[in-house]
Amino acid sequence: MDPASTGRSLGLVETRGFVAAVEAADAMTKAARVTLTRYEVTREALVTVLVRGELADVEAAVAAGSAAAAALGELLRGHVIPRPVPELEDIMLMRRPLVP
Repeated sequence: MDPASTGRSLGLVETRGFVAAVEAADAMTKAARVTLTRYEVTREALVTVLVRGELADVEAAVAAGSAAAAALGELLRGHVIPRPVPELEDIMLMRRPLVP
């Protein structure tokens, strides 16, 4: 493992629609010991929720969030990255300015 990496896994759940994303985020944080890191809203109402934590917790959270999103709305994808490289962490977790 790269010594600069946090060693924490990154979990993502992508939905179409904000309500399904909120439901996914709620299920993810209730299902396992993960930290809700951020969410990203893009065109066509695509919303991606990101969580961080230990691998087993992130896997459980993504499974729960994916199921919750699918039950309420449209789930596009759930994915876990076990040990993201520091460069990916820097890009994925940085704050972006709001676009008017």
